[in-house]
Amino acid sequence: MLATGAIRGRVRGHATRAPETRTRPEGTMRIAIDIDSTLHQYWDLLSGVAQRRFGVPLPYEEQLTWGVTRLRPEQLALCVAETHTEALIMASRPYPGAVAVITRWHAAGHFIHITSHRTPSAHSATTRWLEGIGLPYHELYCSMDKVSRCQEIGIDLLIDDSPVNLAGALEIGIAGATILHPWNRELCDEEDIIAARDWPELERKLDALLAPAGRGAALEGRNPMDHDAARVVHRLSGRSPGGSG
Repeated sequence: MLATGAIRGRVRGHATRAPETRTRPEGTMRIAIDIDSTLHQYWDLLSGVAQRRFGVPLPYEEQLTWGVTRLRPEQLALCVAETHTEALIMASRPYPGAVAVITRWHAAGHFIHITSHRTPSAHSATTRWLEGIGLPYHELYCSMDKVSRCQEIGIDLLIDDSPVNLAGALEIGIAGATILHPWNRELCDEEDIIAARDWPELERKLDALLAPAGRGAALEGRNPMDHDAARVVHRLSGRSPGGSG
């Protein structure tokens, strides 16, 4: 997670392992995956820095919107910058199941684009962190222009905690998925976002989108448990559930 109000302006990001080709093996997708509050628990880290620096607690359960209003913008910017120092990046631990799930997607031939609103100066430490946790990927991109980069390289699915990024992705035809947090629940209730409490649940729900057999089952109404995933499959296929579209 990154409170975008804390950093102003667009910074063209730094990427490594650029996409080799827009051609993809049959049945695979191009997946963009956020880092903070998606790959690891970021809010506790941000709240701890805010408490230590300014004596301001940031209760997770009360963060119902994307903007962080308990801190002044300049205070929030300082806190975010500290969370993205090398020491704190390297100390982060991935959510249970995240690395295993993404490893399976990578092995299945899906293109993995790791994307973050971290500044380009955090790119090297982020690279070392990803290597340290054993997460396979094709490209890492640190920049504020996350959604436009996804559009540029033909991303099919964005996994992100930010309701702003998810809404932006939907507007340009990119499917959205997320780990549920208080600040993105409202969007998930209103839009076709595939939402889950953890990575194992997210993997199960995304089977309908990522696996060819799962997509066929969803289109034919044979996957009734994952209604949110089925709606996304129907929308991307140009068909409406129960009708000709």
